[in-house]
Amino acid sequence: MPDGLNFSRRLRRTPYTDRAEAAGVRGFSVVNHMLLPKAYARSVEEDYWHLREHVQVWDVACQRQVEIWGPDAARLIQWMTPRDISRARVGDCLYLPVTDDRAGLVNDPVMLKLAEDRFWLSIADSDLLLYAAGLALGARLDVGIAEPDVSPLAVQGPKAEALLAELFGAHVRGIGFFKFGWIDFHGTRQLIARSGYSRQGGFEIYLDGGHLGGALWDAVWQAGQAFDIAPGCPNLIERIEGGLLSYGNEMTRENNPLEMGLGRFCVPGAAGYLGRDALDLIAAAGVAREIRGVLFDGGPCPACAAPWPVRVGGQQVGRVTSAAWSPRLKRNVGLSLIDRAFWDPGQPVTVDSADGLRRDGEVSALPFA
Repeated sequence: MPDGLNFSRRLRRTPYTDRAEAAGVRGFSVVNHMLLPKAYARSVEEDYWHLREHVQVWDVACQRQVEIWGPDAARLIQWMTPRDISRARVGDCLYLPVTDDRAGLVNDPVMLKLAEDRFWLSIADSDLLLYAAGLALGARLDVGIAEPDVSPLAVQGPKAEALLAELFGAHVRGIGFFKFGWIDFHGTRQLIARSGYSRQGGFEIYLDGGHLGGALWDAVWQAGQAFDIAPGCPNLIERIEGGLLSYGNEMTRENNPLEMGLGRFCVPGAAGYLGRDALDLIAAAGVAREIRGVLFDGGPCPACAAPWPVRVGGQQVGRVTSAAWSPRLKRNVGLSLIDRAFWDPGQPVTVDSADGLRRDGEVSALPFA
């Protein structure tokens, strides 16, 4: 492949990889040791406009599930997150910052509550299964932990609801945002959630049984012909414009939820989760930096493979960690942690991009207008 990946069993194929290859995938990334398509025939800009206007099918099976079940399942999950999960109902999806003892972010999964004692954590790119298993073993909790044969397929874009209602029934329209329901497929009961890694609306089908992967892709593809469906993947421009953060890019264990703008998912002073004391101290002192958008000029920027300095005068006040040219805004958009004294929207900055240019710009609120 043009990205230089050398394939082996270490890089796991998904139940949809064959279909992605047949659809003309031009390269892959690797998330959770699994292939993630990163580009098809369209350019990133063409893909961006198509996603905003039509519908796409994405292989996001790399969003692996950590299944936790048993009498202590809820207790273990609450120990891992500062978000209060006690009010979650069966059928809910909750975004969870997962922290360590220093309040560092270990992962930011979506929790799906399947039963009072059974959950899936749909994870970002870190080994959360091993973290959960270590905590459970150390505390001798009565839980089971495993990675089930569940592979999400995303259907994203403004026409996603109409497509899936036609394919699986009108009841799909009644599934609320960050809620899930069920569909019948080839004699099996499958979970479908109104969720996804875009701001354009859509669903994720959590396919239980990889042997059905090709059939599910084909069914969505065929039904989608009337809706101008295309193969796609998480779009960098749309993600940045929407202020959607990427674990491993914008945040790692070196970051805490408050500086990443995730304070609304944290219960101040709550007992019973790892990192509570550390997060309480951070909250009391106030964060020294916080995630912001950066709008900047100089023509379309190159790919941001390593962080770019953000400066005010000669002082570095942040680092752009993701960036792209926005064809809608006609400027470059980026994401950066910005020091407290300089994070107000409108603050003039310069960005030193990888092509050697020093580009004028300003701090922006998220999501970008």
